[in-house]
Formats: sequence, C-alpha cells, structure tokens
Amino acid sequence: MEIFDYDNILLLPRKCRVASRSECDTSVELGSRSFRIPVVPSNMKTVVDEKICTWLAHNGYFYAMHRFGLDNVRFVRDMQAKGCYASISLGVKRSDYDTVDALVAQGLAPEYVSIDIAHGHADSVRNMIEHLKARLPRAFVIAGNVATPEAVIDLENWGADATKVGVGPGKVCITQLKTGFGTGGWQLSALKWCARVATRPIIADGGIRSHGDIAKSIRFGASMVMIGSLFAGHEESPGQTVEVGGARFKEYYGSASDYNKGEYRHVEGKRILEPVKGRLADTLVEMEQDLQSSISYAGGKRLMDVRKVNYVILGGDNAGEHLLM
Repeated sequence: MEIFDYDNILLLPRKCRVASRSECDTSVELGSRSFRIPVVPSNMKTVVDEKICTWLAHNGYFYAMHRFGLDNVRFVRDMQAKGCYASISLGVKRSDYDTVDALVAQGLAPEYVSIDIAHGHADSVRNMIEHLKARLPRAFVIAGNVATPEAVIDLENWGADATKVGVGPGKVCITQLKTGFGTGGWQLSALKWCARVATRPIIADGGIRSHGDIAKSIRFGASMVMIGSLFAGHEESPGQTVEVGGARFKEYYGSASDYNKGEYRHVEGKRILEPVKGRLADTLVEMEQDLQSSISYAGGKRLMDVRKVNYVILGGDNAGEHLLM
C-alpha cells in the first residue's frame, strides 16, 4: 500500500482542451442537488452558523449545519421557510433520536442529515442510519467519520448514502496524539484506499491546507471535500474575534475540544487563532477559479476529468511516477 499525503503528491498535466479555464465546470451532484463546487465548510461552531448556511444555500453551495447547542427542528423549519434546503448534523444519543421523532411529528424532513461522530464505524451509527431510513426515508444520509475500506463497506451496507473519510487529520484535531489512531499524515492515501471499495459518494474530511488539495482529493476518489481551517477566520465566521499585536484573528476550535464540550473530558481537539481572511464569498470564488484551473491542467472540461490524470509521489519509498493503467 502506498502511504502519502497532500504534500507528497503532484498531479501531472495533460493537453489542455479549453480556450479559457473559465469554460471548466466545477459543479458536483450530491443527492438530488447540484452544487457549484465540491466543497463544504466543516460542520463546526467556529466555521458555520445559520446566517452562513442560509447564504451558502441561496448561492448554490453545499453546507452542513453543526449539531452543538442547536435546535435542529427549528433550524429545519426556518431554512425551508426561507426557501432553502435543510442540511443538519446529528449524533447518536437519545436526544438525537428524539430530534428525528420531533421532526417527523411536525411534518418536517431535512434534505440532508450528517451523522457526525469521531469514530463512525460503530453499531451506534448503524442504529441511527436505520432509524433515519425508517423515519425520514427521503433524507440523504451522510455517515462518518471513518478511515478504512471495511468501514466504508459497512456504512454503505447499513444504508448510508455517502461516507465521510478522515479521522484526525484536521488542523485543530489531536486524535493521533491522544489516541495513536487516525489518518493524520496520510489522509490522501487513506482516501484512495477507501475510494477503491466505495460505490457511493465519499466526502474527504480534513487535512486540506491549500486549494490545490481539493483537486487532489477529487483525483483520489472524493466527490466532496469538507474543509475547516480555510473557512475559519472570515469576517462572517462565528468564532470570537481576537486582536493580537494589532492584527485581527478569529478563534477556531475542534468539535472534540474542551472549548466546544464545555469540559475537559475525552478531549481530542484544540483551539487556535486564524488570521482574519476577508469575506467568505471571495474565498469561495477563488476556490472555484482555482478548481477550474485544475480541470484545465487535467485536460478536461468537467470536474471528474481530474480523476484521469497521472501523478508523482515526491520522496520516500513510494517515490516515482504512477500511471493510470
């Protein structure tokens, strides 16, 4: 098995087939909807809030609202009343089952539900998938997070419509330091490994440090890429603004941090400060343009053409050119 991460990989260009990279189509389908780019901000308290989710939905982007301290029933009602699709996150506790039952009782049905726990290859996730499929059969269910082909196969067999791959590679995640487990340092390789067995969409979650990493994720099997740190720190971001030495920062912390939990118990996340980046809309436009450039370098016109390119691994035992056969 090849072991590598984003920094170890470069994609190899093919003959360009477009007169302008603006011709390239970056859109992707997930469930019954099409979105402008294959990118979704992480469902974390310092990354998204209701205002950001509303803007994303109105402007053709995918979102997943976080699940912390949130009234999901009210959120679904409000989003759909505004003409937006509803995309929520749930855990696997009794209160999450109660949320599903309350949605059904009030005649509400979110279009997307993410089962969002740190170790998603678990019977508790299987039980929640079964409950969602029985009670909200039209919802597109995303389940995770997982790190192995075995887990992807199980989640798909249990009924998940998409799986989220990535355990601990995020910038504010310390899972590998605390537990010795995870995909930190080899997330892209883990994605490739899992994509080989997947028959449904994979969302690559964590480890993205630059826009080029989005194209690499698509190349190795992702349909969508979940990103935290690149979206944290915008003017609109819900994290607290902090000034240090005359520069402005936004706080960004992991969902498994004590800052999010409110207590120091089973902590696998930390808090950092992200420099204020400007407007979220500008970052999304830049991501789309950079991805158009990636498609043009791939000799393609559509997003999935990126999957056809060869690549090189830089350094290490796996170094060399890897050709599509």
